[in-house]
Amino acid sequence: MPALNPIANWLENEQACSARWHAENNSPPPKRIIIADDTLSADTAYRLASQGTALLWRGDYQNGRQLLQALARRVDKKKKLARAKNKPDSPPTLLDAFNQHRLHQSQRTQLLNKLLIELDADATIPLRRAPDVQDACWASLGDTHEPFLLSLRALQGIIGAHEWRKKGVFIAALGRPIHVHYGVFSPNRGEYLNLVAQAPLPATNLAFDIGTGSGVLAAVLAQRGVKNIIATDQDPRALACARENIDRLGYGKAIDLQDVDLFPAGTSPLIVCNPPWLPAKPTTPIERAIYDPESSMLLGFLNGLAAHLQAGGEGWLIMSDLAEHLGLRSREFLTQAIATAGLRVLDRIDAHPQHPKAMDASDPLHAARSAEITSLWRLTHA
Repeated sequence: MPALNPIANWLENEQACSARWHAENNSPPPKRIIIADDTLSADTAYRLASQGTALLWRGDYQNGRQLLQALARRVDKKKKLARAKNKPDSPPTLLDAFNQHRLHQSQRTQLLNKLLIELDADATIPLRRAPDVQDACWASLGDTHEPFLLSLRALQGIIGAHEWRKKGVFIAALGRPIHVHYGVFSPNRGEYLNLVAQAPLPATNLAFDIGTGSGVLAAVLAQRGVKNIIATDQDPRALACARENIDRLGYGKAIDLQDVDLFPAGTSPLIVCNPPWLPAKPTTPIERAIYDPESSMLLGFLNGLAAHLQAGGEGWLIMSDLAEHLGLRSREFLTQAIATAGLRVLDRIDAHPQHPKAMDASDPLHAARSAEITSLWRLTHA
């Protein structure tokens, strides 16, 4: 955990206390922190958290988990009541539904993050019935040299991410799992991976993988017989994650990882990019894999592709049209951006979503998710 993390301050037993503060979204420490334990009711905790007061948990660890669940139930109940009370005369648009969904998720996260927990310098939890979280914290945050505070919800995310890292995410296109680090986007949507596994290769001597993340697309290309792959990213967590996966899969000699913004030096007959699909602002680092403000990475890839693509080569853009269904951008935006970048479309290979949310009729964005199509655009020089 970086030594420059800010300090959180509070009073406990009439003594001034402090500890390092960790928040993945770099939010500042809470201004008001009070001590909470097993005597605190869920209703009182909800009222205090709603007023902006953070609660540092000193009770039984498992009771703290139950309190967090109770707070979540109250937040969601309030949303349902407000939706029933303020039901509009006409159904909201999908863009309205998307904005309302993001607003609720943001407000929900802010409130639930008010329940805090302190860990000792060795990343142990000094509470009754607390689990051993040392390995999970060290893997996610690095070495911890002094006590630190974070939200209990964030700690649960760290624990869950560590378990998934150990278990791995099975990738059908590889026939093996990918092990994803904390803070790195998990490749749990197989349709876009299958597109890369099945599209006809223009060459097998060299490829660039732009924004490699977990390294999964570079690994798929290596498995398909591409002899040399340069995979780029600027996120230290992503680069470490990709390195581990590539070495575990035995592709270390074929794949060169580079800390580069978008394109490496030189040209290639195949350049692959799976940028974030939604032009909106991320609220946490991991959301940068989903949200691309003002389509900056998408446009950066398209506008730089022609200069880095060899004659007769192909750029593979993997994109979902969910943004169009949500009203976040027009249907003409992508085709116009391709033409403006001096490119033309050789082919487009489509896949329908297979993930559970596309089948969940209770999801407020179900209409958009069920209509979504993920495409691999085969691009070349105009």
